[in-house]
Amino acid sequence: MRTATINRTTKETDIRLSLALEGAGKAEINTGCGFLNHMLTLFAAHGRFDLSVSCKGDTEVDDHHTVEDVGIALGEAFAEALGGKRGICRYGSCILPMDEALILAAADFSGRSLLCCDLSLRSEKVGTFDTELVKEFLLAFTRKAELTLHIKQLAGENSHHIIEGCFKALARALRAAVRLDPERPDEIPSTKGVL
Repeated sequence: MRTATINRTTKETDIRLSLALEGAGKAEINTGCGFLNHMLTLFAAHGRFDLSVSCKGDTEVDDHHTVEDVGIALGEAFAEALGGKRGICRYGSCILPMDEALILAAADFSGRSLLCCDLSLRSEKVGTFDTELVKEFLLAFTRKAELTLHIKQLAGENSHHIIEGCFKALARALRAAVRLDPERPDEIPSTKGVL
C-alpha cells in the first residue's frame, strides 16, 4: 500500500497530513478554511484517495498561507507515496462536466514541475475564499509532487462550479496517473529509466 505522512510546521501554519493512494475516498479534513475543506473532500472522493488533513494556520490574516502550505504538504505526500514511480501509468487525464462548467485536467508525473492553468474566474470570492488561491494551491502542489499539470476551463460561468470541476478533474486525472500498470509492474515509465 502506497502511503505517506507529512508533518509541516512553519511560523504561519502547522499541518498534519496523511495520504493513501489505494483508498476508498475517505476524508477527514480540517484546514480552518471551509471552502478548501470542501474541495479536498471532493478530491479524496473522486481520486479514491484516503486523505486526512489538519491545519492550524494564520487565517486571521487570510487563507493564503493555509491554502498554499496545504498544497505543498499534499504535493510532498504524493511524491513520498510514489517513491521511485516504478510501475505507475504516469499519465492521466479527465474532461469533467460540473453543471455548465467543463474542465480538462491532464497530469504527467514526469519529475518536472510545471503548471499550465487557464481559468476564467468571474468572482473574486466564493464565500470568504479568494478565488486566486486556486492557482496558488495548484502551483504549490505541482512543485512538490514533481508533476506536469494542465488545467483548462473549456466552459463555465459560475466560479464555484469551475473550481469544484478543477478539483474533481484533477483527482480523476491523478487517480489514472498513479495507477499501477499491470502490464509493466516493475518498469519506470520512461525511456530514460528514471523519472
